[in-house]
Amino acid sequence: MRQAAGRIFRTSAFRLSAVYLLIFVFFAVFVLGYLAWNTRRLLDAQITETIETEISSLAEQYRIGGVRQLIVTMERRGRQSGSFLYLLVDPRGDSVTGNAILRVPALDQKPGWVELPFNWPDESEEVRRLAKLRVFVLPGNLRLFVGRDLEERARLQEAIRRARGWSLLMVLLLGGFGAWFVTRKVLSRVDGIAGATARIMDGNLAERLPVTNADDEFDRLAIHLNQMLDRMGELMAGLRELSDNVAHDLRTPLTRLRNGAEESLRNAQSLEESRHGLERAIEESDQLIRIFDALLMIARAETGNLSTSLQEIALDELAAGIAELYEPLAEEAGMPLRSDIEPGLKLKANRALIGQALSNLVENALKYGLPPEGSDRAAEIELSVHRREGRIELSVSDRGPGIPDDDRERVLERFVRLDRSRAKPGFGLGLSLVNAVARLHGGTLRLEDNAPGLRVVLVLPAPLVNDPEIVPSP
Repeated sequence: MRQAAGRIFRTSAFRLSAVYLLIFVFFAVFVLGYLAWNTRRLLDAQITETIETEISSLAEQYRIGGVRQLIVTMERRGRQSGSFLYLLVDPRGDSVTGNAILRVPALDQKPGWVELPFNWPDESEEVRRLAKLRVFVLPGNLRLFVGRDLEERARLQEAIRRARGWSLLMVLLLGGFGAWFVTRKVLSRVDGIAGATARIMDGNLAERLPVTNADDEFDRLAIHLNQMLDRMGELMAGLRELSDNVAHDLRTPLTRLRNGAEESLRNAQSLEESRHGLERAIEESDQLIRIFDALLMIARAETGNLSTSLQEIALDELAAGIAELYEPLAEEAGMPLRSDIEPGLKLKANRALIGQALSNLVENALKYGLPPEGSDRAAEIELSVHRREGRIELSVSDRGPGIPDDDRERVLERFVRLDRSRAKPGFGLGLSLVNAVARLHGGTLRLEDNAPGLRVVLVLPAPLVNDPEIVPSP
């Protein structure tokens, strides 16, 4: 129990709640103090006003009949029920008339407003009261005291004092309970997240952070962390698949490399035969290097940071250069390459990656773009670059057999080749690289039916030409 309470007291939620409670208590003390002060001020003003009214009445009596009339009026009014005090003192300090007994020397009081202790004549001296009085000096050095008992004010102040004390006590109790309750709720959510993370660290990678229906900051944090865990799971699954694919796809060229070297070593009878064996080994090594270069480029595209390599590129010029480069190869393969490029297009991107992506798409079209036997459509490849709805679309179309709908997601993975016979050259990395480049630039890659054939569309965001963040190419 003490350990659980200690955990609650050490939490940030409890400390913040305690600070908020102290601020609220300070504010409550200030407000209640102001209310008490203002109430006393208003009551004093009311008492002063009633005393002034009574003094005006006594002054009228004094004007009419002098001191004698004043004494008669004071004696008559002093016998009436009420809380007014009347006292007339001679030059020696003896009481001439009045209905109260002062507990301080009357002659020491200067004219004006004072608050003095007093008693009613029928009360014990142990009872102490307080009155607000107005002191006058009359002809003959007589001193007149007119005032009012402050017992009502004292009762009201005592009631306010009790109410303030109980209010602060209730605020502290309810605030403390609220801080404990809030801390328990927050601590339970944090414990749930901590438990899930502990299970994830223990190896249960399928575990996810708990999400309630509160839609609060904990839910938003858990959702984002779960998305991060899902992405990490995808990357780890991709890494495992990549390892399997690398082991599978590199086995054949490595085996050919070893067998060729062994055959040359065993059967070569002349320098020319040895040279021929070394050339085959170099060719196989170059193929392996191309595989690793492609994997390295994909890895950089998927995990790299573009902020230092972005520049404004003339996309129309880049696409036109690639089309010019591959036109002779397309003519030789019997698939004329036609380009439809919108002029003046500029894009903030990595020039090398965009160029490599376009080259991969054209090379794939050259490999798989021949129409099936019996087709009446002419073989052709089209490279198109246009701006559409604030985005730039780079597409390469062919008239080949295309890709079935069920396989269009799968072919974007590494080492996936629909040609199970592996009769055509390649490693199944071309579309993976294009997809990685698209995602790195905040774009998408679509595979569409060209009826017949395949149309691959690389969609990239197109910022305004005068975007201040665009860094012009040197």
